[in-house]
Amino acid sequence: MAEFKYQGNKRLLTGLVISDKADKTIVVRVETLVKHPLLKKYIRRRKKFMAHDPANDCGVGDTVQIVESRPMSRRKRWHLVKILEKAV
Repeated sequence: MAEFKYQGNKRLLTGLVISDKADKTIVVRVETLVKHPLLKKYIRRRKKFMAHDPANDCGVGDTVQIVESRPMSRRKRWHLVKILEKAV
């Protein structure tokens, strides 16, 4: 699940790499649990972020940590901090 921690005043997210096809870019899917206002059940919300991976270290299925950064392209505004777990 998503961990919302902050490094300074930048968001730090944990997610799963779902694509590494672009050069020096990964697509990370972050899941959060949100309580439904009427039914009071928890709903899983998923969001995709494009992150900068300068060394092309990540592969599909890796669990990674990303942090907010300056815009590097139109959709890429996150940077890879570290790989928490490699895919088998």
